[in-house]
Parts: sequence; structure tokens; C-alpha cells
Amino acid sequence: MRILDRAVYVGPSLYAHFPVIRLELDLGELEQWPTVRLGDAFIDGLVAALPNLAEHGCSYREPGGLIRRMRENEGTWLGHVLEHVAIELQNVAGEDVSFGKTRSTDKPGVYSVVYEYVQKEEGVEAGDLALRLLTSLLPEALRSSSAVPEGWSWIAARDEFIRFAQRRALGPSTAALVKAAEARGIPWFRLNEQSLVQLGQGKYQQRIQATVTGRTSHIAVELASDKEETNKILGALGLPVPIQQLVQNESQAVRAARRIGFPVVTKPYNGNHGRGISIRLTSDEEVIAGFKKAQEISRSVIVETFLEGDDHRLLVVNGELVAATRRTPGHVIGDGVHTIAQLVEIVNQDPRRGVGHEKVLTRLQLDEQAQTMMARAGYSADSVPPVDSVVYLRSTANLSTGGTATDVTDIIHPDNREMAVTAIRAIGLDVGGVDFLSTNIADSYRKIGGGICEVNAAPGFRMHVAPSEGTPRDAAGPVIDMLFPAGSPSRVPIAAITGTNGKTTTARMLAHITKMAGFTPGLTTTDGVYIDGQRTVEGDMTGPVATRTVLSDPSIDVAVLEIARGGLLRADVHVARAHAGAVLNIR
Repeated sequence: MRILDRAVYVGPSLYAHFPVIRLELDLGELEQWPTVRLGDAFIDGLVAALPNLAEHGCSYREPGGLIRRMRENEGTWLGHVLEHVAIELQNVAGEDVSFGKTRSTDKPGVYSVVYEYVQKEEGVEAGDLALRLLTSLLPEALRSSSAVPEGWSWIAARDEFIRFAQRRALGPSTAALVKAAEARGIPWFRLNEQSLVQLGQGKYQQRIQATVTGRTSHIAVELASDKEETNKILGALGLPVPIQQLVQNESQAVRAARRIGFPVVTKPYNGNHGRGISIRLTSDEEVIAGFKKAQEISRSVIVETFLEGDDHRLLVVNGELVAATRRTPGHVIGDGVHTIAQLVEIVNQDPRRGVGHEKVLTRLQLDEQAQTMMARAGYSADSVPPVDSVVYLRSTANLSTGGTATDVTDIIHPDNREMAVTAIRAIGLDVGGVDFLSTNIADSYRKIGGGICEVNAAPGFRMHVAPSEGTPRDAAGPVIDMLFPAGSPSRVPIAAITGTNGKTTTARMLAHITKMAGFTPGLTTTDGVYIDGQRTVEGDMTGPVATRTVLSDPSIDVAVLEIARGGLLRADVHVARAHAGAVLNIR
């Protein structure tokens, strides 16, 4: 069984109106081995490797349909099975894909396998890994040694695939923004391999990078990154902030802690994601250790008052608080029976926990920081904590290190709400997060105290759109509404022209007409890309790359696309819809 050819379609094609991959798969002698003949060992092994295949409906359109199809009558062939495995692998990695179809070709034993994808590299790798998994489950006499490397492990390969996919995936925040844009009919495409995304086309485009928008002030981002300056600005406005001091060495850190008063917190001057932070330090020795840890992240270190209370993230978009979340550091709860190590394993069995940002929650780890936290509480990994006792494995509540999030938007006190909005407005951010410590977010900080420990530019949305507990919040929608207010356009008019001959002349004439009418056309033809009548790229530009080039130009307000008929069949259009289309001189 081997892949003879592969085609990746990024736009509408012969097979679907959305991105798909087509494999030309040669089953070889396995054409004589449908799933029924391969037997229960093969089918059971496949379900054990990917349990959610049991939920695939297939032609029966109900859960269990695929497995039923594999077991009943003559079964089904491995091209069809590979289609489902490639889809499920992407589901395991966190993508929401479901479309696939497999058809035989004119060549005996050769099948056309088509399946949906979100990321190109992940989709391609899903097909390759599906082939290796199926081959590894075959009876030894039918197994190709070249398809499965010696010592290959499915578990290791699966986890590596998840990490591979996550390195290339849009982050949770960017993905939420893209989803919100799609819900509003706003086109988008990725501008790099990270999180830089263009929303809209031509002169209507807006850009985002994670939750930083094209409207986010550079000065505001710099201020938010400067924890000392942020503290001064907010303090001057009468907002609740801890006393803090910037230090450069251990002796300064100790003197600052004594001056502020124990307990204190040490944190990097320009850190993020909770890295390098040490809390509730009560002695000179602990302050020195905390200083060293923070200095691994930043040369300068902040020593500040330790504030009692839960860690809350307050999200403000366009001058309004849209979500509030209480964050709890990664922890286990004792049951009087299991050791801490066993409790961690039990917690990690929660299907919501995964690798990195794969799922809503991240798996707990018994690493060096966890060992430190356990030691402070008088425990080790082999300790059995008492019933209902909480053992914290992290000092900070970041979700990326195993923390949990509880939505508290509905109960936040109006004073705390206004405090967060004022803080973000003072820094100048259009989208910002306030880290606020409070013993009860439902009570005013004016009454019970509390303090702002940090203001974040590019705040993450994962804790709001998919909290561990409570109501999910639409954090991304208000951002899209800010960038594209109701009634504002996001698409330029597009004309697509194909056929046998006459395409270039017709496209040029149409572009010229639009220019004479006062518009700025972007034109693709067989001799180049033209913006407002001037050639900017030379060569045959009738494919998907040229379409993207035109639609990403911020000056155009109409696009005229000549599309080669051969390329249209072999590749795709790269644009989901055109306002006008013409097929000329068919032969």
C-alpha cells in the first residue's frame, strides 16, 4: 500500500468548496484484503489506537457506522479506512474536520482518497501517519517494512503528531478570532506560519497577530510590558496596585523586601506566562532564590507586596469588560488513599486535558517547580495527602502549566469592572487583560482590598472561550465587531474569468473599465499582476498565488482574476466566492 500522488487544494476545487487533500492510493495486493478478511484483530487494534473512530457514522450516518461497515458483509477497503483515520488524527490534534470521500479509479487497486484539512502540513502528515498506522496493524505477511520504521511506536508517533500540529496551528486566541470572523462572513488568510492573519480583502483588510490588532498602539504594548511604569501610571490614578521596587542584584532584592515588608513576590521585569515568578516569600533566603529564578528570564527583577486572594483575569475590549475568569494554579486534591503522583495521573485522565494547547486544559507535570511546591507543603510525590487537602503544583495560575479557569463574569462587582476598564484605558490598549488579585471578585476592591498585579497586551482568550467551569464567553466577537463595525464591508468585488481563449483580453478590458469608473483594480493575467494599471509582478500569474497577491494589496477595491483552466482543475481558485464569473470560448 503506497501513496502514488498527492494534491493539496486551498480553495474551491472539483472535490469541495473548502480545503481538501487528495491522495492517489495504490493498495497493491491489499485490494484482495477488505476489512472483513483482515479480521477482528485488525479492526480492534485500529479502534484501540483511535477510540473515537467508533463515533464515525460513515454511510450509516450514525455513531458506530464506520465500525459496522468494516465488520459487515464484505467489509470495506483500506483506502476508505485511511480516509477516516486521516480525519480522526486531525480531530485528535484539535482540528474540527469531518469531510472525506474515497472512490476507485480506472486503475485496478488504485483509489482517490479525499479528506478535509485545516493546516496544510498537518493534513499531509495525517495522511502519511494514517498509512503507517494501518500498515503496522496488518498481518506480518502483508506488512511493508519500508512503511513502518524499525522500533516505531504508535503512542510516540501520535504524541509527536499532536506536537507537530500544534507548532503549526493557529493559537487558541487567533483561532477564536478567525472563527468569529467566519461567522460574520469575513474572509481571511494566514500571512505567516505563526499567528499573523489578514481579515478582509484589499482596502477593507484588517490584520491581527494573536490578540494584537492593527489598531493596537505600540506605545501601549511597550507600557504594558514595562511592569514598573504600568504600576506608577495606575497608582497615580488611584487604582489598587502593590508597592513594588525594581532591583538589579540580590542585596537590593533583600533590602527591597525588608522595606516593603514580608511576604513579597519576585518576578521578571519583562516576563510573561507566569515564568520566573515566586510568591509568598517570607525570608531573605527565599527572596534571593526568587531573585535568581526571575533573573533567568530578565536582567532586572521586581520585588513587590504579596497580595492575598485568588488570581483573576479581566478582559477588556474596546472600552468594555467582556469576560472575567478566576484562575487556579495546577493542583491535586487528596483522597487519603492515593499518592500525589497517582493523583496527578488520575487528573491527567480527564479527557479535557491534553498536550500544550491541544485541549481546554493542559496535563499536570511533576517537574522541578512541582517538586519545590510539594516540598514547601511538606510533601513528596510519594506522599498521601489527607482527604480534601489541596496540594498546589504551581505557584502561578496559567492554563499553559495545568491551571484551571472558572468564569465569574456574571458576579464581578461593578467597581471591579470599572477598575479594569480604567486600567486598560490608562495604558491605551484596544484589547487588554488585567490580572487582579481579590479574595472575592463579587465584592468591591474599595471594601475588601485587592490589587492589580499586571496589565497584559495580547491577552489569551482560551480561559474565556473554554473555561474549566462556568459559562463560555465570546471573547473574540467584540474584537471582530470593533475591527468591522456592523454594516462595514470586508470583501472587494471579484470577477473570475476562465475558458479556452480570450481570457486575458477580457480581463484587461474589465480592469480598464473599472479604473475608468474611478476604482483601483487588481488584475491577474498570463503576463503578470497589475495594480491600478501598473504591472507589479511579471510572469504567468493565473494561479492561487496571484489571487492572494491581489487580495492582500491594501490599495485595491476591485479584483479581476484571469484563471487558467488547467490550473483550475489541477489546483483551485484560492478564493471562496466571486461576484461575477465568465467561462469563455469553450472548446
